[in-house]
Amino acid sequence: MTLSPQWLDELRSRTTLSSLIAQSVKLTRAGREYKACCPFHNEKSPSFTVNDEKGFYHCFGCSAHGDAISWMTEQRGLGFMDAVKELADAAGMDVPAPDPRAAKQAERAKTLRDVTEAAARWFSDELGGNDGAEARAYLQKRGISDQTRRRFGFGFAPDSRGRLKQALNAFPDAMLVEAGMLIKVDDKDSYDRFRGRLMIPIRDPRGRVIAFGGRILGAGEPKYLNSPDTPLFDKGRTLYNLDLASPASRQTDRIIVAEGYMDVVALAQAGIADAVAPLGTALTEQQIQLLWRMVPVPLLCFDGDAAGQKAAMRAAHRALPLLRPGYSLAFVTLPEGQDPDDVVTAGGSRAFEALLDQAEPLVDRLWNHEVGALPLDTPEQRAGLKQRLGEIAANIAHADVAAHYRAAFRDRYDAMFFAPKSDRGGHDARHRRASGNKWRPDPSLIPPHARTRVIGGTGLEGQLADAVLAGLLRYPDKIREHAEELASLHLAEPGSAALIADMIDAALREESLDRERLVTILAQGKGYHRAKALLRADAMHFSFTRDAPQASIGDDAVEAPDLRPLRDLDEAIAAMVAWPEIDAALRAATERASRALDEESYAAQQRLREMKAELTRRLGDLMQSDA
Repeated sequence: MTLSPQWLDELRSRTTLSSLIAQSVKLTRAGREYKACCPFHNEKSPSFTVNDEKGFYHCFGCSAHGDAISWMTEQRGLGFMDAVKELADAAGMDVPAPDPRAAKQAERAKTLRDVTEAAARWFSDELGGNDGAEARAYLQKRGISDQTRRRFGFGFAPDSRGRLKQALNAFPDAMLVEAGMLIKVDDKDSYDRFRGRLMIPIRDPRGRVIAFGGRILGAGEPKYLNSPDTPLFDKGRTLYNLDLASPASRQTDRIIVAEGYMDVVALAQAGIADAVAPLGTALTEQQIQLLWRMVPVPLLCFDGDAAGQKAAMRAAHRALPLLRPGYSLAFVTLPEGQDPDDVVTAGGSRAFEALLDQAEPLVDRLWNHEVGALPLDTPEQRAGLKQRLGEIAANIAHADVAAHYRAAFRDRYDAMFFAPKSDRGGHDARHRRASGNKWRPDPSLIPPHARTRVIGGTGLEGQLADAVLAGLLRYPDKIREHAEELASLHLAEPGSAALIADMIDAALREESLDRERLVTILAQGKGYHRAKALLRADAMHFSFTRDAPQASIGDDAVEAPDLRPLRDLDEAIAAMVAWPEIDAALRAATERASRALDEESYAAQQRLREMKAELTRRLGDLMQSDA
């Protein structure tokens, strides 16, 4: 649908912005404007202003700025067309329909919403009546307060085949069937779908009732019954509580996905309002995309039992083809046998928040699941693990994300099975190396002065420093990624030291940095001549020091670059950072051994020698791979 600028301007002019915002924010008049504490960030003194004459709001604290439409999309979390439609309804304007069929469908949907809204009111009345005593007792047993009951619109469907049908007799049977309120089989009489159940309204992002979930109160199956798919309701594209959780999510900058309705309700009552739930199905691709519209990394919090963890893994695998830079999932594991209600009942919101702080990234969840899925005692079983990890990475459509998953899995796999024997003796060593901390000696072995990492000079160490600098000039995206490690180094060659300082400064100042832009910036600093020399140093035997067609690591618009130079450069940087630590630790261990040669000091010295030999071997592999 195309809306003309003139029509949108008319919509804005008919909307009083302060009245719209005052529905959810307490405004105070200040001259010709209104002021409030900003709803987009936490603050103690008001810096948020609303100007009706100019038709915009602005926050001087966080720079939030927009008009009535952007308020609906940014604060309410609605899509653009949903925002326009709601504002148009309030302003008494008709949204231009693209064609007669769409207009007819929209009118039918509006009429069906009348049905679901009327049903919600009737269910709510029944919960407060004599027949609702059992349902009220259930809510009281679950610790649901009256305030929470009203907030979520709980109701009750009596155990009758015709009470709802009779109550909504103002609507034709066909409409009640289409809205999912009645069931009709062949030529038989229609009857109520929900009977003897606690009723939970399901709302769209605009807060309108579109369907219901019903929990049975006595014996019977299914325990939960949802409305069928209707013109209003598609359970695979809907998230329960999205209308209330979306504004809360903008305050917390997170969104939590629980397993079911009552988990969400329990969390909300405990003060955790940014939770949603799928509707009786595994999390779908469409629901994942809905979540990503709110935050880049939603927190999936499924029950700690086997069924909950299987649901989490189904969501993990379903997300793989959708992954893109910056967008992923994280997983919160509850204590076995507990759900969110149990956690907040026992320990309050703090206990649940503590679990959220320990959320497991998607890559870790996949790795840990595959490592624990089957025995890994034989070569064949270990090869099977490698194959399964490769299949996971192959399911990721985005080339760069897939490459990083393959690299992460490869590093962990190599660390687990191919690390030096002295590093594979126990679980702690495996975990340390599987986490990507390569070539790190025991911190207790490193003397204090070794924390200043001096590297450079002649030999392999000097070649490595030159090669890494040459690689960073060719792949500037890597500078920001490794800025902290690079800044901790002290390069012996003055030109190289000046160059790395200028490169880090440029990478942290520039959002996007390619080779040409980097060289232009370096031309103004002391390291420029060193940079020009290194860009001509094609004789270095590393894949990342060779000139190749440039493509930004995060650029979706170009063909996927050869990722081997990027992987090799990562490994070379890790080696350059580790080298002076190992050297200093080895010198200290040798000195201790010369003063008092006992079994412990000898073992420490030998371990460090093995680590240095392994480091030298890996660097040799990097050079030979491109020779």
